[in-house]
Amino acid sequence: MTESETRNPKPELIKIAVVGPESTGKSTMSAFLARHYQTVWVPEYARGYCEKLTEPPTWQDEINMFYGQLASEAELLPQASNLLICDTTFITVKIWSEEIFGKAPQQVLDELPKHPYDLYLLLDIDLPWQDDPLRDFPHKREHFMHVWHQELQALKANYVTISGTGNDRYQKAVEAIDAFIA
Repeated sequence: MTESETRNPKPELIKIAVVGPESTGKSTMSAFLARHYQTVWVPEYARGYCEKLTEPPTWQDEINMFYGQLASEAELLPQASNLLICDTTFITVKIWSEEIFGKAPQQVLDELPKHPYDLYLLLDIDLPWQDDPLRDFPHKREHFMHVWHQELQALKANYVTISGTGNDRYQKAVEAIDAFIA
């Protein structure tokens, strides 16, 4: 996929990425924000992809998930109102590849600076761990939270850490977005 194929066709559109370690409520938060702002959200491509795997993900699977996330976003972008909510981004492929394989695919590294999001909501690890067959590292939540901070800082990303539980967590996310778009 070339840069012109993934370029934002709606320059006034604001892209919000909901990111963070495993079991921090990214999908639930993304769905909530899409309803709240009456827009669409891009589900995490890797979740559906990994549900179909019968073995642990390979290097090629990571590359496939990278391209799948980009394609999902490009497909839903035209349907967004003034906001596009993304349940994670392909930074996740970088993080997981580095954790599992010791390095990230070059395509991912090359594309990271070309796909900025206007605001990242980094969901904190203060929610209880929820077991799920696709989650692997309950004992490394603090490690991955630190990695997410490092990744977003390396991108010079505009991000806000969202903590709290229940409605408080959702309200903090709305407040962060409202402050950004004001």
